[in-house]
Amino acid sequence: MDAVLRPVRAGSGFEEALAQILRVVRLGLVPGGERLPAERELAERMGISRVTLREVLKVLAEQGLVESRRGRYGGTFVLRRERSADEEELRRRVAAVDLEDALRFREVLEVGAAGLCAAHGLPDAGAERLRTALRATRDAPLDEYRRADTLLHLTLAELSGSPSLTAQYAAVRATVNDLLDCIPLLVRNLEHSQAQHTALVEAVLEGDADGAREVMREHCLGTAALLRGFLA
Repeated sequence: MDAVLRPVRAGSGFEEALAQILRVVRLGLVPGGERLPAERELAERMGISRVTLREVLKVLAEQGLVESRRGRYGGTFVLRRERSADEEELRRRVAAVDLEDALRFREVLEVGAAGLCAAHGLPDAGAERLRTALRATRDAPLDEYRRADTLLHLTLAELSGSPSLTAQYAAVRATVNDLLDCIPLLVRNLEHSQAQHTALVEAVLEGDADGAREVMREHCLGTAALLRGFLA
């Protein structure tokens, strides 16, 4: 357990905590039918609040991985699961992708694009395109959010001024979207992502290259943590 449960970064605490407990369950470190460590212990190990931990456990319960039981012998228990045909298909799809390569390449391109846009500045038309793309993510219904999110990131790549970067990003984003389609949409994660989008656009428009790169890096790390947790 010590090898898996570690303190998480403040910028992506929910996503990383979810990924770590998913790993505990998927690796069988707590067998089906057995109880996870107490909330206090889990929260202390990962350096998160009990509120954040309960949000994580709620997501796991909604995915049918754990259940909460009340009473003297209560707690959060890992559910026994049989592998389904859908899970086998998921494993085949994930096996066809080099997950780590895709995530690291995406991070390099995204962080680079954010830094370029902020460092060189955007013309008025470019700044308005970015603001419009951000508004679209805010207004998108849940089933359209990933499309709006993709368009925001593609807009930033295009505004970097490098057609080569844009083409490479479009390719890796298509791979990442295929992987994202394999995991559930989590409202808590989307709220966090939206806050990061807003901070990112503000940093770019203010010409804060270091800030834009840092926000984008945290954003990519949060997505990567979720994908690793569900798929790795």
